Amino acid sequence: MAKGPTEGEKAPAFKLPSASGADISLADFSGRKLVVYFYPKADTPGCTQEAIDFSRLAKAFEKAGTGLLGVSADPVRALTRFREKHNLDVPLASDERHTMLQAYGVWGEKTMFGRKYLGVKRTTFLIGPSGRIARLWHNVKVPGHAAEVLAAAKAL
Repeated sequence: MAKGPTEGEKAPAFKLPSASGADISLADFSGRKLVVYFYPKADTPGCTQEAIDFSRLAKAFEKAGTGLLGVSADPVRALTRFREKHNLDVPLASDERHTMLQAYGVWGEKTMFGRKYLGVKRTTFLIGPSGRIARLWHNVKVPGHAAEVLAAAKAL
């Protein structure tokens, strides 16, 4: 697994296709705060709850001057279905080639039921208006996470 950026470091640039049909990039959020949350797989229980929680708070993030972006390795088609099925307000981007996932250090070996495999480690980055990582959450537990991230965004 590639080592990702740490707090205080510049956020790696990215440009990915999104569920809305348009590409989305770090430059789109220049001068604003941005929350990028990485999740393992669309339409699985934890990932669905996380996306619903961020969507429920989307207006509060907007009011705090903070953009939101969910990123997974799922294809755009799967993300579009996921967004429509759960009426999500959060932009979702696809990184099937794992370029951004590796740049942020969230693609790596995982273990489930004793089986090792490569996948996305649930991680959230709060990027400040300067483009630097302001806060970082590893091994995210979904309950209460979106509200915790919102509090950090408001405090930034």
